[in-house]
Amino acid sequence: MGTNAQILQSERALGDVREFRIAQPGNPSYAAPELPTETAMPARRGVLREGITVGLIGYAAVALFYSSFDFLASRGALYTVNLLGRALVRGLRDPSVLMFPLSPDWSAIFLYNVFHLIIALAVGIFVTSIVAAAEENPARRGMVRVIIVGGFFATIMVVATLTTPIRPLIPMWSVIGANALAAILAGAYLLRRRPGLWGRLALGATA
Repeated sequence: MGTNAQILQSERALGDVREFRIAQPGNPSYAAPELPTETAMPARRGVLREGITVGLIGYAAVALFYSSFDFLASRGALYTVNLLGRALVRGLRDPSVLMFPLSPDWSAIFLYNVFHLIIALAVGIFVTSIVAAAEENPARRGMVRVIIVGGFFATIMVVATLTTPIRPLIPMWSVIGANALAAILAGAYLLRRRPGLWGRLALGATA
């Protein structure tokens, strides 16, 4: 029994030596280990660029919507953003102040636009990230559909709640319209960047 055990140990040792020699770069039988491809980092950068673009489109769409709304209402293209800036920065909550003309509060307008831009970029990057994940893993597509649709309605409800005190000048239909315009334009950009996305994501196609 002792001799057989020694023989087995010797054979194992010889096998380990052979494997070690084969694994040396100088050996003709050497096979270099596969290194991770360098496509992951460019792909992440591409998703980030798409997310930034989606965020900028959403930001610009909302700004354009309310500038046009204010212009058509003959109250100045910056009226709504001035009002929102005052509500965000100055804590404007008293509806009675709406009875009087409001001079532009440039610092409030600037800070509101910075805040709006940051939120828009964050949403754009998040949406493109989960869309890219759904493209790579079809099992996640249903969850991504729910997140996108739910996020759209959640955004409307949050904005509607925050603007309740100034509802007479920011009607509910304008909140829905501005967010719908942003979603349509940003979605059109993603569909153009990712051909077939609608079929894969919205319709559940596998191609």
